[in-house]
Amino acid sequence: MAGETHDAFKVDENLEKEFQKALEHQLTDEDIAKAHLLLGHDTASKQRELHSVATPDALRNWALGVGDDNPLYTEEEYGPATRWGTQIGHGTQMGHIKTPMLGDPIPAEIAAQTKGMFRGVHVFVSGGTWEWYRPLRPNDRIYSFRGEESIDTKKSEFAGRSVIQVSRDVAINQFGEVLGVYRILRVLTERKESRSKGKYAEITPATYTDADYEKIDAIYAAESPRGAEQRYWEDVNVGDELQPMVKGPLTVTEMIAFHAGGYGFVPYGLRSSRVGYKNRKRIAPFYVKNAQGVHDVAQRLHWDSEWAKAIGNPMAYDYGVQRQCWFYHHVSDWAGDDACIVALEDSIRKFNYQGDTQFLTGKVVGKRDEDGRKLVDLELHMVNQRDTETAYGTATVALPSKEIGLPLYPNVPVELERQAATMFARHTELTAAKRKK
Repeated sequence: MAGETHDAFKVDENLEKEFQKALEHQLTDEDIAKAHLLLGHDTASKQRELHSVATPDALRNWALGVGDDNPLYTEEEYGPATRWGTQIGHGTQMGHIKTPMLGDPIPAEIAAQTKGMFRGVHVFVSGGTWEWYRPLRPNDRIYSFRGEESIDTKKSEFAGRSVIQVSRDVAINQFGEVLGVYRILRVLTERKESRSKGKYAEITPATYTDADYEKIDAIYAAESPRGAEQRYWEDVNVGDELQPMVKGPLTVTEMIAFHAGGYGFVPYGLRSSRVGYKNRKRIAPFYVKNAQGVHDVAQRLHWDSEWAKAIGNPMAYDYGVQRQCWFYHHVSDWAGDDACIVALEDSIRKFNYQGDTQFLTGKVVGKRDEDGRKLVDLELHMVNQRDTETAYGTATVALPSKEIGLPLYPNVPVELERQAATMFARHTELTAAKRKK
C-alpha cells in the first residue's frame, strides 16, 4: 500500500490566483472577540437539513451512506421483532435531521456585532461527543437548539493560528423530548498558513495490490452486526477486543453516498443551477473558482484534490463526521440490537485522504454497575494503511444483564429537560401565532 513519488503540491496557476484572493479572508482579533459574545446564548435552530423528519427511508439511507447495513437501521420489517418494536436510526443521525424551530433570537446588539463572522475561513470538525437519552424512531420530527460553549485560540498542528470552538446541539422530537446532545469541536484555520508544505510533503497517494485488497476484503467478509444475539454484561471482560472493522479505500463515490444519506447541506449548502446562483450571491466567499474559471463551493476540498492542494493538502479528504459515524458503526456491531449506546467521544487527529483505508480496532477498558445500570467502557482506534493513527475515541454502552434484563437509556438531566421544555413551548407558541396571521 505504498504511495508513488509525485509532486503532491503542484497547483494549477488559475487555482493559485483564486487561492490568493481567498487569503483576504483570515482569522482576525476582531472576529475572535465577536465569537466570545456568543458564549452562553442558546437559540432555536432555523436550519432545515436534507431530512427534517426521520422517515424510514431517511434512516435507511443515512446508515447505508456510512457503510452500515445493520437491518435494525435499514429494514422496516426487521425492527418490529426487536425490543424497540420498530426500525430505529443510527445514533449519529440525530444531529443531522433538522426541522426549523421557532424561538427568540439572541439580543439584537450581539447579532449585529457577530454578523459575517469568520466568513471565508477554513473550518473542519476535529472531534465531538455524543450523549443519548432516547432512540431515533421512524417519523420523529427533529428540532434542535444550540449554542457556543467555549472558544480558544492556539497555534494549530495543521495551520498557523487557529480557533477551537465547541458548540452544543440539543436534539428534541415532536413531543419536546430530548433525544440526545451533540457537542462539536471545530477548528478554524487561516488558509495562508495552511499551505505550509513541510508536514505533508512526504504523503503520497495510496496504491493497492491484489494482496492488499485480499487483506481488506477478508476483514469486510468477517464483519457482521451482532443482531438479536444478546451480549450480556456478565460475559464481558476487561481486555476483550472488538471484532476488527475496515473503512475504505476512500473514494469520491463514498463521499457522494455520505451526502446522499443526508450530510453536508447546512449551514452553507450544496446547491445547483439557479438555486446555486442565489446561494453564491448570498455567501460569495464560500465560492472559489476552479481551474476552468467556474464558481464552486470551498467545501469541494472533500472531493476535489486540485482545490485541496491549493489550500495545503496533497489530496482531498473526508469529513470528520464520517469517522464519528464509523466509530458508532463499530460499537453498534459489537453491542447488538438490545444494547443502548449512551455516549461516544472522538478525536480526529490526522486527515483521511482519498485512497486511504482506515482499520478500526477497539477493546473493553472497564465495566461498572452505575445506579443499577450495567455499563461497559470501550477504547476505540482508527489507523490507516500507513500505520498512522488518524482518530481515536471512547464509548459507553449499557448492555443486557442476566440479573436485571434489558438496559435503559439514562434519564435526561433535570436542568436540560426544563430548558428543552421551555424552548419547545416557545416554539409551539410562536408557531400558533404565525398560523393566526
